[in-house]
Amino acid sequence: MRILSFTPIAVGEQELARRQARYDEHSPEGVEVVLRDIGAASGAPAALDTSEDVATSERAVLAAFAAADPEGFDAFLPDCVLDPGIDDQDGLTRPLLGIGRLTASFLASQGTPLFSVARNPAIAAELDRRFASYGLTAPDTRVLDLSFDAIADDRVWNETVERSVADLDGGFVFNACSAVDVAPSAGGAVLVDPTATALRLIGLRASLDGSAA
Repeated sequence: MRILSFTPIAVGEQELARRQARYDEHSPEGVEVVLRDIGAASGAPAALDTSEDVATSERAVLAAFAAADPEGFDAFLPDCVLDPGIDDQDGLTRPLLGIGRLTASFLASQGTPLFSVARNPAIAAELDRRFASYGLTAPDTRVLDLSFDAIADDRVWNETVERSVADLDGGFVFNACSAVDVAPSAGGAVLVDPTATALRLIGLRASLDGSAA
C-alpha cells in the first residue's frame, strides 16, 4: 500500500527529512508513505498556534490532495493527528486516512481511560472537535504550552509530557502530534505515538484487503 502524505505546515527540507525518516522507520512491511512539504506557497502556516492556523492548514491540505496526481498511490494521509480534510474528502481521487481517527478509534475500543497531551490550546480544542466528529468521548487533555521547536526536541517534549501525566495511574495517553518520537512509558499511563500506531493499523488493513506490496 503506497500512501501520499502532505505536511500540515510549511516545514523546509530538514524537517521534511526528519518526518519522512519517522514514516520509514514505523511503516510495516507492505506500507510506504511518501511525504511532501506542503510549502509556503500553499498558504499553509508555519506552525499550528491558533485556531485560524488550524483552519488555514486544513484548507491548504485539502487543496494539496485535490491537486495531487494520484497515480501510484492507494490512499492519502495528512501528516497531522488532527486529520485535516477528512470530513470533506468526497471530491478526492483516493481515500483520505486519518492518523488521529485510526489511533483514537483503536484506543477508545480498549475499555481503558484515554487521556491526551497537546502542545497548545488551539490543538487541544481541535482534538476535542475531531473526537466528537468521530463519535468518541473527548479525552482529558493536558496542555503542554510548548513552542513549535519542541516538536523536534525529544528531550524537552518527553520530559514535559512526563511531568504532565505523572499523576495518572493507568490508561493511554494520545500524544497529539504526529512528528514526535515519544519515549517509552516508565509506568502509569502508556504514552502512545499516534503515527506509529496508525501505520500499524494501516498495515493490518493492507494485509486484509490484499493491497500490501
